[in-house]
Parts: sequence; structure tokens; C-alpha cells
Amino acid sequence: MLFNSTCEAYGNPVAFFYNNTGKPITPNWRTHDYFVIALGLPICACIILSNMLVIVAIIINRQFHYPIYYLLGNMAAADLFAGISYFYLVFHTGPWTIELSVQQWFIRGALINMSLTASVVNLLAVAVERHQTIFTMQLHSTMTMRRVVMLIVTIWLVAVFMGLVPTMGWNCICDLSSCCTVAPLYSRSFLVFWAILNLLAFFIMVAVYTHIFIYVRRRSQQMSPHTDQPSNNQTVISLMKTMSMILGAFVICWTPGLVILLLDGLSCSACDVLRYEKYCLVLAECNSLVNPIIYSLRDTDMRTTYKRILCFPWRRMRQRKGPSGIRFEPVKTGAPPEKNSNNSTTLEPVSPQSLLSL
Repeated sequence: MLFNSTCEAYGNPVAFFYNNTGKPITPNWRTHDYFVIALGLPICACIILSNMLVIVAIIINRQFHYPIYYLLGNMAAADLFAGISYFYLVFHTGPWTIELSVQQWFIRGALINMSLTASVVNLLAVAVERHQTIFTMQLHSTMTMRRVVMLIVTIWLVAVFMGLVPTMGWNCICDLSSCCTVAPLYSRSFLVFWAILNLLAFFIMVAVYTHIFIYVRRRSQQMSPHTDQPSNNQTVISLMKTMSMILGAFVICWTPGLVILLLDGLSCSACDVLRYEKYCLVLAECNSLVNPIIYSLRDTDMRTTYKRILCFPWRRMRQRKGPSGIRFEPVKTGAPPEKNSNNSTTLEPVSPQSLLSL
């Protein structure tokens, strides 16, 4: 049984728990409710479309059929799920919250917890893969397909587990004194655990990328006196930019929300957590939009595949129309048609510098 229905408080509506913690709940629309929905819907659309583009690009291009790109595709799937989950949340928040049952409220929270946990764990998995690839001086990871699949399955199992933990009993339905303010049906101890776990993942990422940077810088200094390759410094610069973008995006998008959850879990009575919680949630979801930009758009081959996908309808139309705009079938000649390299499914090999700058 996922829900503990033995408590007397279980039969109460969601409004009971909101009133118990002092979180305002009303059927009337407020200014910040309109703002969250107006800002959230475009963000959701961009998250869904951008991550669908990443997944399609990895599927159709054989150049991306390697462990690192499988992990990127899985991360895009997690971010796609985050966009869909937040889209669901937008239409079940604000004045609509008062109409939810306890089960529906927990489902709404579980979807958000699963999507955000999957995104964070995917970021950590990509960081570990980058560390392994660079330190073994290989173009692609040596992980077998079986290990990649096991890693992806593990990521989703962790995400599902974290999403269902409050539903399976770590909540405050039977202990109203432990209810938090931001999520009135969640226990404060769970919020502290979830916030610290994500912050720990952040510090691990910092440590991994810092180790990579120190290693690349030392290797570049050792090779500089013996070789005249400007690519060494360029690799270091590119790696520094990528690290700054990854860590900067994570800090900007996640830290405010994690701090709000941590302060609420620690019963900070002087902290006005309700004033900023919705804005922090929107900011955290923006990380799912930033991820495709950081990990994919910095790859030249990925950008080329994007153009092929986005320009495909227009390219098909141009092939069927002449200069005057009249549609006609192309005349076949005896000479074989010239192969267009832009339409081939196999691209040129990725350079190590491009891989490091991913």
C-alpha cells in the first residue's frame, strides 16, 4: 500500500494540510499565479522541443552511437520528462491545488522529484564519463553496451525511488507537526535529505571537473616544451569554458531552490520561503533547457545534425520545385547523382578537441 490510510488525517482534503502549515491556498487567482503559468508554459515548450531534437539527432546519426552520446540522449530523455512533468504541474498548481486529492498531490510531487533527480544523476554520470575518457586518452569511452544500459536503468531506478519515497511513507500525514511549509504533505526530514543529496551531487561534479582541469593543465605544461602544438592551450581554454558553463548553470538554476528546501526542512521561521518557492522551481526547471545547449550545441557535428533535421521539410520542397516554383519530377540521367555529404547519415569523425569541449 503506497498511501498510509490508517491515520485520521488521511481523509482530509489538501486544503487541511495547507492550513495546518500556514501556506495560503485559495480558489482565487493571484498575480504571481498568472506570472508562474505565463512564464512556465513557454519554458515547458522549449524544454520539450529542444530535448526531442537532441534525441532525434542521436538516433538518426550513426556518428553518435557511442556511450557518451547514449548518456546525453538519456539526459535529454530525463529533461524531456521534466518538461512534461512541469507542464502537468502548471495545470495543477495555484487555485487548481485546492481541487486535488491527497493521491493526486503526491503524484504531482512524485513526477517533479523523478524528473529533477534523473536530470541531476544524468549530469553526474556524464561528468564521470568525461573523467574516464580524458584520463584514458581515448576518443570514446570503453564502456560496453551492456554497462551503458545498466547505468541508464540505474539512473531511472534511482529517480523512481526518490519520487516514490514520500508516497511510500516518508510524509507527514500521520505526524502533522513535522509538515514543511513549501510542500505541506512532505516531512521536513525528507526535504533536508533530498536537498543535501542534490547538493552532494553538485560537489561531486565540482570535484570531478576540477580534477580534469588540473590534469589537462599539467599535461599541457609538460608537453609545451617538447611540442609546438597550439591545440594544447586551446583544449585547456575550451575545457575551462565548458566547466564554467556546466557548473555555472547548475549553481544558478539549482542552488536557490535547494537552499529554500533546506531552510524549510530546518524549520527556519525567519525565512520567507513561500515568497520565492515558485520562482525557484521555474529556475530549477530551466536547467533542463540549458542542458541541451551546453552538452549538444557545443558539438559541431550535433549542430550539423540539427540543421539537417530542422531544414528537412524545406529541403524536400526545394527538391520538388523548380526556380519558378512549379513542382516537377527530376529528370534522371545516365550519370549517377552526386552524393551530398550533408545528407549522409555518417559524419566525419569527431576530433578530441570537440569531444573535450562537449
